[in-house]
Amino acid sequence: MKYISTRGDSTARTFSEAVLEGLADDGGLLIPEQLPDLSKQWPQWIGLDSADLATELIKTLADDLPESTVKDCCRSAYGESYGAPVAPLTQVGPYQLLELIHGPTLAFKDVALQLLGRLFGAILSARDQELNIVAATSGDTGSAAIHGMKDVPRVNLFVTHPEGRIAPLQRQQMTTVLNRSVFNIAVAGTFDDCQSMVKELSRDLEFKRRHHIGAVNSINFARIAAQIVYYFAAYLQTEGAKTGVPAVVAVPTGNFGNILAAEYARRMGLPLGGLVLASNENDILPNFFQTGTYRRGDARSTHSPAMDIQVASNFERYLYLLLQGSGEKVNQYMTRFNETGTIDVPRDESDFWHAFACSNEQTLDTAQRVLRDTGRLLDPHTSTAWWALEKCDQHFPKEWARIVVATAHPAKFPDILRQVVPDHTEGLTHPKLEALKDSEERLFHLPPDTSALKRFVAQGIETGSEGVFSAAEEKASPNG
Repeated sequence: MKYISTRGDSTARTFSEAVLEGLADDGGLLIPEQLPDLSKQWPQWIGLDSADLATELIKTLADDLPESTVKDCCRSAYGESYGAPVAPLTQVGPYQLLELIHGPTLAFKDVALQLLGRLFGAILSARDQELNIVAATSGDTGSAAIHGMKDVPRVNLFVTHPEGRIAPLQRQQMTTVLNRSVFNIAVAGTFDDCQSMVKELSRDLEFKRRHHIGAVNSINFARIAAQIVYYFAAYLQTEGAKTGVPAVVAVPTGNFGNILAAEYARRMGLPLGGLVLASNENDILPNFFQTGTYRRGDARSTHSPAMDIQVASNFERYLYLLLQGSGEKVNQYMTRFNETGTIDVPRDESDFWHAFACSNEQTLDTAQRVLRDTGRLLDPHTSTAWWALEKCDQHFPKEWARIVVATAHPAKFPDILRQVVPDHTEGLTHPKLEALKDSEERLFHLPPDTSALKRFVAQGIETGSEGVFSAAEEKASPNG
């Protein structure tokens, strides 16, 4: 299995090289040259546990790694240390809920980042290398990355987030980790500013190579690979898996990585009959799937903050599929988009994709209604997917399984959900989150400026987060 860039750099990379490189030198995203066809294998995987299923899938995408290494990484990521079932499918009213909310940070990104940390450790150890990861988060990626990487040798992790635009508990899940190798950075801007800074830093090839810069955002294909696993896991738990009856999946979507993994799973042979993309009032993706126009707007703050995104990084990988694998065309479209903020793309005219933008009011109404009807509290992001599936439910054959992807535990958003549900509602609190409230935090502040981020990263690599924090305190003191 070789990996190439979406923008035309056809240099063949191994999986390990793609994992460490993160973003291609030409600014493109790394993708498999050809996806494996697993249509004959997946029926044999019914009943496998999470670690064994992950091993079967990941080894087809990471064939440069010894199978024993892949198995060890999957066992370590999804064994007892995970602390809960990885991807259980639960019947809730008319739909089945794919619960990706039981990991260390109670969000779906734990599934991928617990594995990515192990893969980084194995690859860096084998190569005797170090890695400095610079990431942007709209809420959940940062904490999941920190909890996946904080104890991995040879790795420093710099995580930027938009100051004041993520839930307080999401911030605390990051800033209460005081490891020397972890740097939490509040940026005075939006998530798109954070994401732009990280991409610009990665495009500075001299800086990237000198400081061994990598990525854990969903621009890193290993993240997508691990997310592909739980779509297979979900489908294999449906009754229809025994006979190959398709399923439809509704996915809360911001940066497009989660739903892209479902599309890859389909192209690898999983019987998915439809994908329902659910967004919030930041509707750049629903607008594209409805009109073919991909137009950047101003990011709006909503009740589902992890999706408050206008530029979805993984859209480029989907664009590559739409353009039949033409890196030259992808490069032309993305250059035009970066210059003008708008492109018109020949969209998929099939009846497979369904995309909707859910308002704040509809998000809260859905959470309240589902709680009343089923007794289950959904977080705001999962509520958008439930609502979107209801919008197109009648379109799909009755015998198809209907799966809603639950991406975060509702206890991460108590202030939002208390607007519509009683304080005593089960699910509004969680012991892991309650333990954070009186914990010490460490947080750095930067303007939305790539040069400032570069200077900070260079200093952090040299001194560690404790050193940077001490220097900042000294500078801020009256006698400093």
